[in-house]
Amino acid sequence: MPRVHDAIVVGSGPNGLAAAAYLARAGLSVLVLEAQGTPGGAVRTREVTLPGFHHDLGAAFFPFGEISPALVPLNLGGAGLAWKHLPIDSAHPAADGTCASISRDLETSMASFGEDGPAWRKIALWHRRTRDRMLDALLSTLPALGPMLRFGPINLLRLARVAISSGRGYASSQFRTEAARRVIPGLALHTDVGPDDAMGAVVGFVLAVLASSGGFGVPVGGASAITKALIRRVEERGGTLRCGVRVRKILVRGGRAVAVLTTAGEEIEARHAIVADVAAPTLYRSLLEESVVPPRVLAAMKTFRQGFGTFKMDWALDGPVPWTHEDCSRASVVHAGDSLDDLAKFTAEVRDGKLPSHPYMVIGQQSLADPTRAPAGQHTLWAYTRVPAKAPDGWSHDRESFADRLESRIEELAPGFKKRILARAIFSPEDLEAMNENLIGGDLGGGSAAIRHQLFFRPVFPWFRYRTPVKRLYLGSSYTHPGAGVHGACGRNAAQMVLRDVG
Repeated sequence: MPRVHDAIVVGSGPNGLAAAAYLARAGLSVLVLEAQGTPGGAVRTREVTLPGFHHDLGAAFFPFGEISPALVPLNLGGAGLAWKHLPIDSAHPAADGTCASISRDLETSMASFGEDGPAWRKIALWHRRTRDRMLDALLSTLPALGPMLRFGPINLLRLARVAISSGRGYASSQFRTEAARRVIPGLALHTDVGPDDAMGAVVGFVLAVLASSGGFGVPVGGASAITKALIRRVEERGGTLRCGVRVRKILVRGGRAVAVLTTAGEEIEARHAIVADVAAPTLYRSLLEESVVPPRVLAAMKTFRQGFGTFKMDWALDGPVPWTHEDCSRASVVHAGDSLDDLAKFTAEVRDGKLPSHPYMVIGQQSLADPTRAPAGQHTLWAYTRVPAKAPDGWSHDRESFADRLESRIEELAPGFKKRILARAIFSPEDLEAMNENLIGGDLGGGSAAIRHQLFFRPVFPWFRYRTPVKRLYLGSSYTHPGAGVHGACGRNAAQMVLRDVG
């Protein structure tokens, strides 16, 4: 095994692998080092309940997967990745029997939105006309002047009007019914943005319109199929992946990152660059010696704001979930949140350090689209809710009772659900961080998604363009712009910055 490579990538999540793929395509010799025994970070699949039931450990639905400008050039379909879709991409039921749903088919969506169908049609058609230009503007390296100019001033103004609104404010201005109004604020709670947060509407808005175009696709065989396709793109250009190799330090000499030192004592040199697909606090506080980090950056990392914790569950079921509303039975993802006030109460409880009394939930039904996930006639179910990173009495005390609460929450919308459970697996925030140490406190998003932690302040100003204060060291994880999501843009953008600096 060579001891010197042109570039070393630390971490094999989707951003790390995307960075490696772009660097390898440019002709650099690339080594990817992964601390865990298997690659993929939060994009992995495993049997965690019963044999034959394949569950996604982290990310499970991918609105960017088929349309991200960072992934499309890699042609992951040509590397074996296949997608499946259901008629409904995102269903939003409530216990009162109402349900507004988003589909890639506009007429289906309009029918579900009822009297708010024309309002949704206006939003969806605008997005269809501008989608690729919008994604390029949102996912490119800041300040992204070229992509923004191509997106156009009128479209930028329209998106800005969304961005300056709270989720509640925007939804209430666009829709008349509570069923429609809870959709966009509910989607924003994929992060830590509540319905009344200032400038919080854009997070849910982007996920909503992407559900209407790219959809919430299901990768055949599990999320790990995305990881396998990315690895293939790295290896076919001569890149190398090593798992079970933990980087202890990034070595800096003469102000430049020159090598990594593993916990086994192995020193591996990098001629041109080291790209870290790791949490920003980990990079600056653990992997680098304090003496090479500017005091202001170090202080910012000590007070870095993580997003909400996550409590995730997987079930093996003896049949499909018996949803009351038909849309849910045909949906890739079901979002359980009864109203704007319900979502606001949920947000307040989590921020107060309480376990939510009526949890908002993101519920995935992968096996409806991909029967390979479970034995014939049986199904998997995947779900999470947002929680404080620390449970009031500790997760060892609260995990089982809170898991029961989530099952009761689903039972409200699908009477008879509990009778179909064959087995369950529970992942507290502590478990998720143990699985992938970038998920600090169970934070799936690479830090808070609040507006003051985005754009030029992600992860810290002025180091928002993937370079770090250490020459030849780059941060390419979801802790950089544009943040969370399996879009590969953080890794691609970091790789492009490397190639620009290498010349």
